[in-house]
Amino acid sequence: MIKRFIRAIFTLIGGLLGYELFELAEFIIEKTDVYNGTPLLSPSERAIAISFFVIIFAFIFFRYAPNLTNRGHRMATSIENEIQGVSPVEIIGGAIGLVLGLVVAYLLSTIYQNIIVQKALYLAVTIIVYAVLAFFGGVVGSRKGPELYNMIQATQKKNRETNEYEYRAKDKKSQRVPKILDTSVIIDGRILEIMRTGFLEGPIIIPEFVLVELRHIADSSDSLKRVRGRRGLDILNKIQTEFEIQIYNTDSEKALKEIPEVDVKLLKLAQIMKGKVVTNDFNLNKVAAIKEVPVLNINELSNAVKPLAIAGETMTVTLIKQGKDREQAVAYLDDGTMIVVEDGRKYIGKTLDITVTSVLQTAAGRMIFGKVK
Repeated sequence: MIKRFIRAIFTLIGGLLGYELFELAEFIIEKTDVYNGTPLLSPSERAIAISFFVIIFAFIFFRYAPNLTNRGHRMATSIENEIQGVSPVEIIGGAIGLVLGLVVAYLLSTIYQNIIVQKALYLAVTIIVYAVLAFFGGVVGSRKGPELYNMIQATQKKNRETNEYEYRAKDKKSQRVPKILDTSVIIDGRILEIMRTGFLEGPIIIPEFVLVELRHIADSSDSLKRVRGRRGLDILNKIQTEFEIQIYNTDSEKALKEIPEVDVKLLKLAQIMKGKVVTNDFNLNKVAAIKEVPVLNINELSNAVKPLAIAGETMTVTLIKQGKDREQAVAYLDDGTMIVVEDGRKYIGKTLDITVTSVLQTAAGRMIFGKVK
């Protein structure tokens, strides 16, 4: 079916070519003025002549259509074999160079068209200029195209390797120092409320290995760990939903692949990004200080914003349990601060007023000591 269609196309082309050749022959004969302006053929003779030309050339093309098709196929195959070893970059570069060469040739032709008066000479010079510049542009483009492509690739690779969260001095005002959340602070949950207040500025980073650790905790056989892990996943989902924060893929960070411990990975990532780790893990805080990695500790923030208890101040508390010493009792504030009351054992389960005697501030939190008023 396809061969018949191609043959029909060739036959049509042959008929059109025959008609155009008749028109050309008639034009040349009339221009020679052999017949002193009298028509060469009558209308009926002209129609017969046109039909003759059309039929002859249509038959010729119909007859040789298979041969022309085969030759065209062999030529296309030969060209394909020739360019098989040529990279697409060279082909695209050659095409771009060819177009640029033709553009330059056109601009040059507009310069000398008013200088060269003879049309034949102008046509010859124009053909030569177009041919030379098109050839030169194609050759240069095909040879320099790969080099240009490699330069572009190298620039893009360098841009990809340049961390978008890396701290730069010019970004100091815009607070682009990345804040990297660890597993403990996500499970804790207070980070969500802090983010909602807007006090935590800059890019928020949640590494992929933190998500993996949360999943492992959530799948733990220990019921307590499982509950904490699921809570962490719920908090993480809320953070992603409310603040549109994506999990940071660390596959591109080659320095992290050989580090098995999550905490060490976290600190290494902070060093790479020149960012800060957000945590409430006391031990991680100490290791980060050794490695000189900045840390934002949620517990320290919580202690900083707790109401101050002053010695001599009166507080109303409910004693809950016995303390370490025999006569001590323990109470708690709403924020979890422990209050140790001397001689309060006999008042356990009761609500009473106490007088604050001292306040002890530790890295783990604040402890208040008092006595029954």
